[in-house]
Amino acid sequence: MKLVIHGKNIEITEAIRDYVHQKIEKAVSHFQNITNEVDVHLSVARNPRINPKQAAEVTIFANGSVIRAEESSENLYASIDLVADKIARQLRKYKERRQDKKTHAQSTTEVVVPEPVVPDLIGDRTPELPSEVVRTKYFSMPPMTLEEALEQLQLVGHDFYMFRNSETGEINVIYERNHGGYGVIQPRNNNGHTNGKNGNGKAVHNNIIMQEKSHSVK
Repeated sequence: MKLVIHGKNIEITEAIRDYVHQKIEKAVSHFQNITNEVDVHLSVARNPRINPKQAAEVTIFANGSVIRAEESSENLYASIDLVADKIARQLRKYKERRQDKKTHAQSTTEVVVPEPVVPDLIGDRTPELPSEVVRTKYFSMPPMTLEEALEQLQLVGHDFYMFRNSETGEINVIYERNHGGYGVIQPRNNNGHTNGKNGNGKAVHNNIIMQEKSHSVK
């Protein structure tokens, strides 16, 4: 199992490195057969108004799935303890779901139905983008169904998840709705087609139709 430790606004000392290895390896010890890589990100907020200040984030790559947990407190070692416990629970849930799928291969699964797209998404508000990109992440995007994407959304702990739809080959986003349930963001072309070409075979530009949440995406 590969374990990688990153730090932001903090020096990763040998003491910290040893503590991370001890806690995280213990947390995943019963799941090493499904764990390919563990990425640990430790950070300390420099802004004194931010409380708690010290965070530990763990991302596990397990057989094509991504499992994530994050905790923060005023003490880095306490944050590592908390995130180790949380990621162990996430791994246990993931393993139980895999076993349930094998045992109940014909069982009914929850179906996510995309809602109709509203024509006016932002009204008279002006879209705003961050002044700079502060972090970039790269990850594989194997094709999956909406049901599989929903399961991934629940595993990573975010309120949205981007994936490649196995039925269309397009990039979609599934997200939690403020009033319950889930929504799906799908691309749509100017001519209504989804294959990126018009009737003459010429490429056309895509409009990404987004169902907006009331709070910003992380």
